[in-house]
Amino acid sequence: MTDFRALHRPGTPLLLPNAWDVASALALAEAGFAAIGTTSLGLAAAAGLPDGEGYGRAETLALVRALRGRLGVPLTVDIEAGFGGGPAEVAELAAALADAGAAGINIEDGRPGGTLAPIQAQAELIAAIRGRVPTLFINARTDTHWLPAPSSAAPASAAPASAAADLGETLARAEAYLEAGADGIFVPAVADDEEIRVLVGELAVPLNVLLLPGMSMARLAGLGVARVSTGSLLFRAALAAAVDTAGAVAAGGPAPAARLSYARVNALAGAKLQ
Repeated sequence: MTDFRALHRPGTPLLLPNAWDVASALALAEAGFAAIGTTSLGLAAAAGLPDGEGYGRAETLALVRALRGRLGVPLTVDIEAGFGGGPAEVAELAAALADAGAAGINIEDGRPGGTLAPIQAQAELIAAIRGRVPTLFINARTDTHWLPAPSSAAPASAAPASAAADLGETLARAEAYLEAGADGIFVPAVADDEEIRVLVGELAVPLNVLLLPGMSMARLAGLGVARVSTGSLLFRAALAAAVDTAGAVAAGGPAPAARLSYARVNALAGAKLQ
């Protein structure tokens, strides 16, 4: 299997599609993507749970275990903020995921209620994971472009994306997380070219960005980005496609031909992709 770390190349970014169940992960791997991530929103929503509120631990672990030995490419797992555990609990979860075959994890500093965790508290989580699982790729996500810092009096709803974000806060958090043992930094919602250039230039590790409307891989490659995540985009697109298809038939249209046949999906679900 390809070394997951080696896939992070500034200027030749890894496009990481995010799956939400076994079928979506296997289909994306079969389609030729070099690595697969998970989407916490997709996984939580499929289980009837809210995203970002500390739920979904059992479902996340179950998905990774169900994919053990079947994917054929590296898998990195979104564990939100650790699902509410302290450093020791989060480190044990990371170890369980690694034992089940995960090559990496994504851990964020956003917290339920719409604020950022104190830098030191988040660094302690990362350090605990690094100490427990030395080989796991830790992608440290900082939500500074979405949420206010703990010292800010502004509510989360008042914090617009990128334009009002404090790049200094982003860099301070990134450096603390790297010192604690992170292997990469993920800054979702950063969209300004100059901000991306600054982050790429200042950080000594791969920069991961979220694919936002209007972005292209060519543009992000030119800025030096090393990893591009689709986040919940594919799950939301699939859900919208299901609703649109049902709506079109209900409106009197003909039943469309599915791109994936029943037999193909059934075979895929039972396949061991190696």
